[in-house]
Amino acid sequence: MAAPFIQANTNGRLHPANEPSISPLNRGFLYGDAIYEVWRTYHGVLFAWEEHWARLERSAGALHLELPWTSDVIAGEIRRTAAAFRAATGNQGDLYVRLQVTRGAGNIGLDTALADEPVYVLLVQPVPRLPEHAFTTGLQLSVATALRRNPAQSLNPAWKTGNYLNNILCLREARARGADEVVITNLAGEITEAAVSNIAFVTSGRIVSPPLTAGILEGITRHLVATAVAREAGIPWEERGIRPDELGSFDECMLFATTKDVQPVGRIDEQAYRVGPDTITLRLKQAFAAYARRYADSRPELAV
Repeated sequence: MAAPFIQANTNGRLHPANEPSISPLNRGFLYGDAIYEVWRTYHGVLFAWEEHWARLERSAGALHLELPWTSDVIAGEIRRTAAAFRAATGNQGDLYVRLQVTRGAGNIGLDTALADEPVYVLLVQPVPRLPEHAFTTGLQLSVATALRRNPAQSLNPAWKTGNYLNNILCLREARARGADEVVITNLAGEITEAAVSNIAFVTSGRIVSPPLTAGILEGITRHLVATAVAREAGIPWEERGIRPDELGSFDECMLFATTKDVQPVGRIDEQAYRVGPDTITLRLKQAFAAYARRYADSRPELAV
């Protein structure tokens, strides 16, 4: 079966994503010396553009990587790349947009002074479709036991970098047990997040989420839910440390991610959670959809 078409843009050059475009000496390839962001569109409009760009800048600052492009330049390149994707495929649906920035290429060696100049790669494809059971019975998760979340004092999970081995290996363990996603704990034994999503729970009508200090990515969807969407929906939000032995005390569980928005979880290992009508999770998902609709209506300049 042929792989689906993905449109790429390397430093302004449009090409199919299966065509090589960076040097074998690129530090993103050699060392994971890179940062990235993912946007998606709702109703044809790039969602939370400024929030994602600000996080990209924070990640770049943490890695002492100077971005030579403005947000306006990259927004223009995203429009070009999206237009090329639509022309090549005829797809007019909502899009997934990934921007990867590496420190560049240079002589082999860890010293950042060996890098020549930053390189960006844009990838555009349709928003990934979740399996049907993700909405009917919820995703199935499993707690990783072989590895813990890398601590902020080593490599801060708040930085959205090209270093994902911790997430990959934890997810591999969960997938080997038949789960869709993983729940990762920190060195203190507290729940942090899933491999590519933030996590939260529901008890007594309120949302409970691990705090940023547990060692998690400051997810854009999570931030918007915590600061705007949950409040508009009249759902209280609480942040505190959560341990795996508390999993049985919650009524519902959900994930937050750019491509999933608010995603119900049906089970973590042997612990089942409520999914479907009359749940806080569904109420929040509907409120998020309304928020995204209003955002799209108010930001026509971000149409792609």
